[in-house]
Amino acid sequence: MRVILAPMEGVVDHLMRELLSSINQYDLLVTEFVRVVDQLLPEKVFYRLCPELHQQGKTLAGTPVRVQLLGQDPSCMADNAATAINLGSHGVDANFGCPAKMVNRSNGGAIMLRCPEQVHDVVKAMRQAVPSEHPVTAKIRLGFDDRSLYMENALAVYEAGASELAVHARSKADGYRPPAYWEYIADIRQKLPIPVIANGEIWNKADADRCREVTGCDDIMVGRGAIALPNLASAIKGIDTPYSWQQTLQLLLQYTEYEHEKNLYFPARIKQWFSYLNRQYAEADELFRQLRVLKTREEIVALLQATAAQLNLAELDQCHSELK
Repeated sequence: MRVILAPMEGVVDHLMRELLSSINQYDLLVTEFVRVVDQLLPEKVFYRLCPELHQQGKTLAGTPVRVQLLGQDPSCMADNAATAINLGSHGVDANFGCPAKMVNRSNGGAIMLRCPEQVHDVVKAMRQAVPSEHPVTAKIRLGFDDRSLYMENALAVYEAGASELAVHARSKADGYRPPAYWEYIADIRQKLPIPVIANGEIWNKADADRCREVTGCDDIMVGRGAIALPNLASAIKGIDTPYSWQQTLQLLLQYTEYEHEKNLYFPARIKQWFSYLNRQYAEADELFRQLRVLKTREEIVALLQATAAQLNLAELDQCHSELK
């Protein structure tokens, strides 16, 4: 079984990839999308969104990273795919799943699922531009307006020569509302001879096990669940027990060190993370009530440190009580 960290625009940047790969045994990480319009992008764009390219395309923990491209022009996508590979990306991925309105209005992301032929042409051009030893992959949803074209799009990716396909088990219209329609992935897996990776509504090990059972997929991709439970991949693999709130709080403090030079950026990102942690930890909801009104990095770090200190004192008191 492989566990892959999904690309999540505006959520899993290189700092989050670095942090999560340090505590999980992910098999692959996928970047936020590189937006391709009508030209070959300069190398600095790739390095900005995937600084791991400076480290042979891996995080400091050694986890391989794959650049994801989003665009609709086959020729431009091909040129930029070749560049990503030349810079050290571990394969290259095509985004046909982004539901953002701004992206879809520009004919990118999930809206392309309305036209499987266009999906095919983009993947085929990328495959032809990238040496055969490097994977060319794609991530799709089950459709845009509905799920009626799920198989046509899956076959389009396969017939274009893709190495594997990740499927988010919802249409764009479904958004992120549960459930995830894993049974559609099962149908795709039965018909495609390439590896199919299941994605959607995997929040814990039980979800992962059930998803694999329903879909028949060996491999899974985790998204929001990986932010809600920071060591989700290791928990799914049975390497570690799910993090306690105290362990997660220490991880949040570690993250503050990663963000040291981005004081304006940090408050919004840490508050965003809490919106996911609320699902897993009741303590996160209580702490967020205090944190949400804070505006500076210094205030937020002080609150996190004070909360961690209180937890440590409470743990010491409990140990003393048990010894008595």
